[in-house]
Amino acid sequence: MSESSPAHATRILVTGGTFDKHYDAIKGELTFKESHLPTILAQSRVTAPVEIEIVQLIDSLHMTDAHRQQVLDACRAAPERALIVVHGTDTMRETARVVGAAGLAKSIVFTGAMVPFSVQGSDALFNLGFAFAAAQLLADGTYVAMNARVFGWQDVEKNRAEGVFVQPAPVQ
Repeated sequence: MSESSPAHATRILVTGGTFDKHYDAIKGELTFKESHLPTILAQSRVTAPVEIEIVQLIDSLHMTDAHRQQVLDACRAAPERALIVVHGTDTMRETARVVGAAGLAKSIVFTGAMVPFSVQGSDALFNLGFAFAAAQLLADGTYVAMNARVFGWQDVEKNRAEGVFVQPAPVQ
């Protein structure tokens, strides 16, 4: 999909999460089939060079340390400087911490969705577009981009009651 050198492209690393879930009418549940990313990029008319890499397609609640290591390994191996990691929101912070602690010389932006792309009213499109811009503009480091806000990997948590990401309250 890319037309230019890897240094000028953005790589999207797919791990699954709510973002990529499909509604299975037979089972009556949300499951994984394939990533929505090619459809999203076409619908959004993305013209910037982009590469998509499926690392895994799992619910983030099922992620293990080995899965997080796979994400870190994919970030390390990517030739691009700008990376987006599409991740489930329940354990996004934990994976961002593993990647952030590695101190890679890349701009790595984690994002996801509270509502699957395939469901009306999803926040997936906005969050991906926001993460795409952030990955291209931010200095090297690991970030979480959700709800029109960018957080450093060390300074973010999910407010489960409100379904948004926030900066943790200061410890007193």
